[in-house]
Amino acid sequence: MFAPHLPNGLARAAIRFKPSSFVGTFVALLLAAAIVSACGILLETGIRASVPAERYAKAPVLVAADQQAHLRAGSGEGAYDATTPLPDTARLPESLVRKAASVPGAATAIGDVTFPVHLDRTPLTAHGWGSAALTGTRLLTGDAPEAGDVVVPAGAEGRVGDRIALDTPAGIRDFRISGTTDDAAGTAWFTDQQAVALSGHPGRVDAIAVLAAPGTPTATLADQVTRVVGRTADAQVHTGDDRGAAEDTGLAGAEELLIGLGGSFGGVAAMVAVFTAAGTVALSVGQRSREFALLRAIGATPRQLRRTIATESLLVAPLAGALGCLPGIALAHWWFGQLRAKGAVPDAVGLHISWLPLTVATAVTMVTALCAGYAAARRPSKTKPGLALAQSTVERSPFGWIRTPLGIAALIGGAVFAGVAASETGEDAANAALGVVMLFMLAVGLLGPLLARLCAAVLGLPLRAAGASGSLAAANSRTNSRRLASAITPIVLAMAFASTLVFMHTSEDRVIAHQQRDGIIADHIVSAQAGLASDATARAAATPGVSTAVGLLRASVLVPAGSGGDRWLQSASAQGVIGSGRDLTEVQDLDVRTGSLTGLRPGTVAIDTTLAESAHLGTGDRLALRLPDGTGASPRIVAVYGRGLGVSLVTLPAADLRTHVTSPYASDVLVRSTPAAAQKLTALGTVTDASGYAAARSQDRELNAWANTTMAAVLGGFAAVAAVNTLVMTVLDRRRELGMLRLVGSTRRQVMGMIRWEALLVTVAGTALGTGIALATLNPMMKGLTGEAPYIPPALYGSFVAATVALGLAAATLPARAALRRTAARP
Repeated sequence: MFAPHLPNGLARAAIRFKPSSFVGTFVALLLAAAIVSACGILLETGIRASVPAERYAKAPVLVAADQQAHLRAGSGEGAYDATTPLPDTARLPESLVRKAASVPGAATAIGDVTFPVHLDRTPLTAHGWGSAALTGTRLLTGDAPEAGDVVVPAGAEGRVGDRIALDTPAGIRDFRISGTTDDAAGTAWFTDQQAVALSGHPGRVDAIAVLAAPGTPTATLADQVTRVVGRTADAQVHTGDDRGAAEDTGLAGAEELLIGLGGSFGGVAAMVAVFTAAGTVALSVGQRSREFALLRAIGATPRQLRRTIATESLLVAPLAGALGCLPGIALAHWWFGQLRAKGAVPDAVGLHISWLPLTVATAVTMVTALCAGYAAARRPSKTKPGLALAQSTVERSPFGWIRTPLGIAALIGGAVFAGVAASETGEDAANAALGVVMLFMLAVGLLGPLLARLCAAVLGLPLRAAGASGSLAAANSRTNSRRLASAITPIVLAMAFASTLVFMHTSEDRVIAHQQRDGIIADHIVSAQAGLASDATARAAATPGVSTAVGLLRASVLVPAGSGGDRWLQSASAQGVIGSGRDLTEVQDLDVRTGSLTGLRPGTVAIDTTLAESAHLGTGDRLALRLPDGTGASPRIVAVYGRGLGVSLVTLPAADLRTHVTSPYASDVLVRSTPAAAQKLTALGTVTDASGYAAARSQDRELNAWANTTMAAVLGGFAAVAAVNTLVMTVLDRRRELGMLRLVGSTRRQVMGMIRWEALLVTVAGTALGTGIALATLNPMMKGLTGEAPYIPPALYGSFVAATVALGLAAATLPARAALRRTAARP
């Protein structure tokens, strides 16, 4: 009988003398650790993200409004507060500045405002002169501003004592230049009172910087300010790095993005990685069934076999996990750097790497290897010693008492989720569709041998017409369904996830392009990146040859989404109309389904059909939305239209938006005019036609497209490498079989032909199943999000198929050639 320590010695001996048997397992676990660690690093970075204070670095205490919109979701004990970052800056009442200045220990309090102004067509940033104490700005010439004065940067138009006209959110005003500064950032300074009045938000300030009296600790001052000011609704007191978060509103969006990538996508990626690695471990154990059968035949107990496999996992998995963290760190660095370069993450946010995600990644690989090894060892360990060797040479049935019922349940669940997704709209459809792809992938993993046998039966019919090689491939595939399933599953993963992510973007992009093309019927569009002059719409309307001019103020609002107790606020693009609804119909064809845009006036709104269906609202109802600064509003719906994805999901009068955005200037003016008027309109901004305007707006979707493509590359690339790894493992394990075929008279050409046909069968079957899962996911998702069927560019899809087939053929033929050479070299 075996001594208790012997299985561990067997495990060490197996790895020492047959390391090639564990190479595939090592590679799969290493890649799984890389994916899990990279996503974990991004998740931790999102949770810990912070930026140091810059503008408010000299103020130990900062008071700012809550920059999150809150919505009570759920019911009963399960109720929770769902938060969403505001599209613009929420502000505080100006009266709080005096209260903050009066607290014990405060030297002074500065009500800071930031808003854009235009000097001719040159954009400037404006502040109150009191906040110069925060930035250290100094006068080069002249004096500090008084009522009716402005301080401009040196080099700006005009000198001290001259009068200039500035276009402010409150309108065009004349000011006397009282001084100039050394500020190279292009800043205009007014008195504090005048800055608040001109900002477009009279009576409100962006933040309150509280300076401490000598000897007052920051903590004491913060407590005092909290007692006086913190009672005000939505007012929050910040110290330390929290001041940077309040100063840089982009941090909240970056946190949400990083947590979404590391959490939501990371969860999917981790499941795919673990799923694939487990399949590889199971394949490795299955390929050594004869060894385990021999051990059983000579008296090894089931417990000893399981201990042997567990020891092998503990010897291989920790090293694979630890080494996999290195490419994981490199992947996280690259991914984070790309996000920062594209402006999705503030430059001041750094990548946070700690022991936690690396430890979790290593632990996940160890648990994966142990569980997969134990599951694969269940059958050989329970086989009776007398039958072990005989059963190890026979292909197991594709049916299993556990995996087959579970696989059928997952298949039924995926079909049910697909039906639910098809009946939903908007984000509900997208969320349900994610369940579709996950359940179908689980079904493929559980029903792999059965699906492989079905694929072999269907695809084997044409293979038999391909001569001896095709007949051998068909017979091999039919009688070795489990081996075939292990090769097909990673290809299904790669095809399903890559196709879903990439073609989701192509489908949205196509719908948006069509809606932009059909929705913009203006002859010319006048635009400016920093915003047009406040009177640009009126000047465009007065231009000879122009019959209609409508200005558009671009912003985002928050609208309720979800149904039942699961509700949240989602961002929706909005356009504020400068002009009448009747004029808007002359420059935009929104495909109005119900109601009329002629009723568009303050207190009303028009929305896209996707929003209307998601919120279960129609013409005449009121839409409970949050304006860009978080202010609640309930405008009455006067029209529901169908081209919101290409134009804007929400349309409302600009008057209802102006006081709730930082920049109230129109970004575009759409005009109906004669061709001769285009040259005259260049005095207002850049003039383009409808096609050029649509192309410029499409740049806003580049980040989403890049994110989808990157996620597809990460998941698809991992699954593709796993597929290659699996194919190489299966071919190398068949050296004895290939040698036997040569001994019984098969030519080298016939054997290689058989390998190619088998690889083609595997790739075609995996591609077909992956495509089917992608379509089952995309159809309801796109119907809910866009109302149209998914669009799959033939050339792009063809490149996916070609790459899959090429990888499969290369992964099968190269090791097969090496195996045949070694076989031929033996005496």
